[in-house]
Amino acid sequence: MTTVQEAQELLRKGLRREAEAAYRQVLETSPDNVEALNILGTMALNRGDAMQALGLLQRAALAAPNDAVTRHRIARAHEAMGNVDSALAEQEQAVRLDPDFNLARLHLGIALENQGQTERALLHYSRAVKQAQLQGRWLDPASTPEGIRPLVEHAVVSIRNGRATMLYNLIEPLIQKYGRDSLARVDQCLRVHLDMEPPAYPDARQKPTFLYFPGLPTSPYFDRSLFPWIEAMESQTEAVLTELQGVLPGDSGRERVFLDLAVEEQNLRGADKPPSWNGYYFYRHGQRRAENHANCPVTSAALDRLPLSRVPEHGPECLFSVFTAGTHLMIHRGVTNTRVVGHLPLIIPRGDCALNVGGELHRWQKGRIVVFDDTYEHEAWNRSDETRVVLIFDLWNPHLTDVERIATSDIVEAIGGMREAVDNAA
Repeated sequence: MTTVQEAQELLRKGLRREAEAAYRQVLETSPDNVEALNILGTMALNRGDAMQALGLLQRAALAAPNDAVTRHRIARAHEAMGNVDSALAEQEQAVRLDPDFNLARLHLGIALENQGQTERALLHYSRAVKQAQLQGRWLDPASTPEGIRPLVEHAVVSIRNGRATMLYNLIEPLIQKYGRDSLARVDQCLRVHLDMEPPAYPDARQKPTFLYFPGLPTSPYFDRSLFPWIEAMESQTEAVLTELQGVLPGDSGRERVFLDLAVEEQNLRGADKPPSWNGYYFYRHGQRRAENHANCPVTSAALDRLPLSRVPEHGPECLFSVFTAGTHLMIHRGVTNTRVVGHLPLIIPRGDCALNVGGELHRWQKGRIVVFDDTYEHEAWNRSDETRVVLIFDLWNPHLTDVERIATSDIVEAIGGMREAVDNAA
């Protein structure tokens, strides 16, 4: 009596004919053996007998109805027979059973595209490729099995073309309204983002992690003359400080800046005590914290008079930023040079409290705003024995035009929306 283990060993040695005979013997004693049915079904499919393959694989599905691999192989048999609707339904079932089954999701994309459902196909291509590449696969020909390279290459090209179409369609109304010349830098921004051309950074220290907008003057810190509102904002320092002192003693309304503990441990260091960075947010990822605004009406009004970089579900970030004694925020970079960061220092202890942007040191001074480009490597520390607090606010880069701000907001929102749709593709 042949065992499954013996059949597996024959298959491992490449003795396919002998392995097939062995698996058939397994079925004689165990007619519902899912592995044997799957292997024999796949062998039949590979030699072009889709009808026999389908029969074997459907028997496997009766024995194990929740096995995603079986559903995927049934879909492949239907596909070989030209049963496009059945192939699509089975691939959808495979992906529902195992959302991380990237090969099934890739074939689901093909099935959807063949039926003209290009937008849904793009979502599944994107999720399959994204998940595989996070695992170190499908990055290049060497990390992609030869048999599926054409499918993966087709998916990658479809993703690139689909994203380009979506983003250029997004800015077309602005081009029609304001003229192509007014969107020239936006066009170049998209070309860089879509890997149609490499970024040409005028300052090698500046490297956004997400979206680079070409043609903007570069500097770690911005000249105060670029911000006509800056003195009026600074004149509110004492009133803002009074509101801060009203909310600072307790924990109500305060949130950890890093919600993920592993990310916090990677980015914060402490001296004698554990580090702590938390915030009393007025806006977080663009969402307004209504209660905090109500508790601090002067601060709220002062912030809302600023050219905050408003992007739905993304920005701005505005907060009382609280560093406890000894806290050090390690070197990191921001996501885009379309946004710059302002600090209004409120409680600055004596001692070594500083900001380092692009290798240039800045020591906070109470009531004197500093604005910097956080796409340069930067870090901040409080090496004193007391708490340090600054009011942080995200601003549009002052060198962007109004229409470029509109386009950037639309682009970032659309990219974020697509990422969410890809992650939720089912």
